[in-house]
Amino acid sequence: MLDFTSSLYLGFAHPSDTLAPWRALTLGRPAALVEPPGATQLAADLARLTGAEAGLLFPSTLHLFRDLFSESAAEGAILLMDAKAYPITRWGTEQVRLRGTACEAYSHHDAVALAQRARREFRAGLRPIIVTDGLCPACGRLAPLPELARVAADCGGRLIVDDTQALGVVGRPAGTATPLGIGGGGTLAWFGLYGAHVYAGSSLAKGFGAPLAVLLGGKDTVAKIARDGESRIHSSPPSVAAITAACAALSANPTQGDLLRARLSRRVRQLRQGLVAIGARVLSALPLPVQTIALTASQSARAVLEALDTRGIRALVTEACGSGPALSIILTARHTAADIDRLIDALASVLHHHTHSNRTRTALS
Repeated sequence: MLDFTSSLYLGFAHPSDTLAPWRALTLGRPAALVEPPGATQLAADLARLTGAEAGLLFPSTLHLFRDLFSESAAEGAILLMDAKAYPITRWGTEQVRLRGTACEAYSHHDAVALAQRARREFRAGLRPIIVTDGLCPACGRLAPLPELARVAADCGGRLIVDDTQALGVVGRPAGTATPLGIGGGGTLAWFGLYGAHVYAGSSLAKGFGAPLAVLLGGKDTVAKIARDGESRIHSSPPSVAAITAACAALSANPTQGDLLRARLSRRVRQLRQGLVAIGARVLSALPLPVQTIALTASQSARAVLEALDTRGIRALVTEACGSGPALSIILTARHTAADIDRLIDALASVLHHHTHSNRTRTALS
């Protein structure tokens, strides 16, 4: 089965025999009491990669955002969240909502509407905490982070970015030959966005293939969360195995990362060119690993998936930003040019067949 559903973008898999050994998966003590082996160094390396002052590890982004929102949303704050923010980010707000903090949505990537709303709340005495994904996989666009950060600074608030999709994949801009940038530092590195009012929470599971998360931001706030965060006190820390895998990926990144990102970019470019050639409408604005294709009203999402499955190809149906159901293809550095050719041939047949079949049924009815 040719799989286009995995988000291990750079192809890091971490077989156990390639990793340094560990004595125990966990110390049995919370991270607020003692960090697992390797955690402090890994967090510092990730902060250096992204340009943040400090980093802190968590077992997941849900744990991370729970502690970050609890620290950020003190009395007098309001959360202003992008309407298309990833569900886990929204779930992380539930505790502060229960404690009375307002949480409201603004239109997807609409920096103008967000600025008007944030300044209105600021004049009313509230401190805006602006929340967004750094990269939206549904529409393939980067959030307007510099504008959002400027609004947050002007209003005495914060910008909180879920950078899971971008960490390890997007980096510092380096010209058209490297459309994903270099280094893999995520959208903060892409925009050169730093400051005590800017925070990012990212899973390492996608770009670096390790199931844990890192909080990145100002050192004083990070230190406070490290000491007082309820997840840090009451939950288990990331496993030593996950930390070891992440350390291996970070060690490989300086020598292999840009080569993998370049290979991934070539596959994405090949896919986009092929989709245009067969008349498919690509919804993804940028050449990112997730490429989304519009489905017409006459194309059943389930039927398209089933038809691809019979051809030995696995893809996803997702909800496009404002466009209804769409077909998403996720590429990794492990895909070959032959894989992309096979996918394009299958899509050309499947999309044409289901459009034609549905039109015929409509005419006969």
